[in-house]
Amino acid sequence: MTPTTTPAVRPRREQAPASGRWLARNGLGFDLVLSSTAVRCQETWTLVGRELPAPRRTSYDERLYEATPSDLVTLLQEVDDDVDDLLIVGHNPGLHWLADTLTGEAEGDLLAQLNVSGFPASAVALLTLDAPWSGVEHGVGRLVAYWAPPS
Repeated sequence: MTPTTTPAVRPRREQAPASGRWLARNGLGFDLVLSSTAVRCQETWTLVGRELPAPRRTSYDERLYEATPSDLVTLLQEVDDDVDDLLIVGHNPGLHWLADTLTGEAEGDLLAQLNVSGFPASAVALLTLDAPWSGVEHGVGRLVAYWAPPS
C-alpha cells in the first residue's frame, strides 16, 4: 500500500519550514512559543523551529484549540512579564481574529493583505504591542509585518 498525504497535511509540511526560514531571515527570536496541544500544531512548530537558530521555550496549552476571541486574549493576559517576544502556533479562525482585533495601526496595506488572504496555514503576522501582557485588549497592537508562504 502506498502512503498518502492529505492536502491539509502537505501544505503544512512544505510551508511551515518556509515560515521558519522567513522568521530566521528577519532576525526574529522568541522568549516563548505558545502552541496548541493539537498534533498538527506541534508538528508545525517542530518544522518551523528547525529553521530557527536557537531552541525556544515552548508551552503547550489545550485552550488554544478552538479558542474563542476572549480565550485568546485571556491567554495573552496570562503571559509572564519577562516574555518580550511571543510566538503563537494555533488555529483559525482564532489566530486571524486575534491579529485583526489587536491591530490598532498597521504599516502600509498590511491589514488589508491579512484580511484578503484569510490567514492561510503557516502565515505569520508580526505585531508590536503598546501594553504589557496583562493589558492586552482590542487595538493595542501595530501590525508591522505579514507574510504567507506561497501556495
